[in-house]
Amino acid sequence: MISQLSNGEPSIDTSLVEVTDKLPNRPPCRIFIKNEYEQPSGSFKLRGMGHLVAKSIERAHELKKENVETFASSGGNAGLAAAYTSRHYNLSCTVVLPTTAHSGVIEKLEKLGAKVQVHGAHWGEADSYLRETVMKSVDASVYPVYCPPFDDPLLWEGHGTMIDEIVKQNQLSPEECGKVKGIVCSVGGGGLYNGVIAGLQRNAQLKDVPILAVETFQTPTFSEALKAGKVVTLKSINTLVSCLASPYISAQSLANYNKHKTHVQMIDDLEAVKGSIDFYDHFGTLIEPACGATISMAFDNTLYLKCFGNLSDEDIIIFIGCGGAAISVDSLNEYRKLFI
Repeated sequence: MISQLSNGEPSIDTSLVEVTDKLPNRPPCRIFIKNEYEQPSGSFKLRGMGHLVAKSIERAHELKKENVETFASSGGNAGLAAAYTSRHYNLSCTVVLPTTAHSGVIEKLEKLGAKVQVHGAHWGEADSYLRETVMKSVDASVYPVYCPPFDDPLLWEGHGTMIDEIVKQNQLSPEECGKVKGIVCSVGGGGLYNGVIAGLQRNAQLKDVPILAVETFQTPTFSEALKAGKVVTLKSINTLVSCLASPYISAQSLANYNKHKTHVQMIDDLEAVKGSIDFYDHFGTLIEPACGATISMAFDNTLYLKCFGNLSDEDIIIFIGCGGAAISVDSLNEYRKLFI
């Protein structure tokens, strides 16, 4: 397995910052945040999407296909990653969003040059429309690249570079790597979770570090799949945390759960929203509630860190600050009203 992906892809290296002494309540250990909101498209998804498109372009050239176009379905951030990547490679890009998509996302997509269509009540319906209608109507001269938001090995391989950076760039020293007791990330369709595990598996210093995967009661794809012992498609999704609103989790996530120590924790949508508010109020950075679900574990929900055992002051927990571009100060202030 590679430890570093090829140069020239659109994602960038991101910082790993300790915030232990900046939190309002003293945590039981050292807290670091991997700041994926620094990615040019606004989220970690640029890592995997950039890698998938780069490999797809290589495949097209092998087949002597020159007219490459990308097609993405998204609740927001995967589409932005696809659009940013497509502009990076000078490709035409079409993105289908569900009706729940944030208006600001549509504006950002159009500024990146993407052709935007809105269809379906949630991502699953948008994705079906993309694959069954939009992509089947393209000209025969087009080499279409399907850009799923979470369910592709190339995405996971790309996302895993965030773990590579921690080790290869000495964002943590070898001694500190030995003190990492857990990684916290949010989970919707499982792309980030699968990517973190891919990165852990190719870095021996961290390969056995357990994961706390956070989802909401309103988007329980992982919990329902674990309960059933198979992938389950949710009948309906009604959530404030739209970027976790996948109707199902990837089959690879179930496989990873069975081979890598993982704790799955559900919280309420409002707790995820509160995580976004707290992060902005303490650090001045906007993140979506999908990322707030993770960040809440460093603020109000530190009790859930007990899943990693008895933590000491020298132990380290890494939080994946996955980011998210469908957020603004105005929308954050609207969220604040939910707590009045």
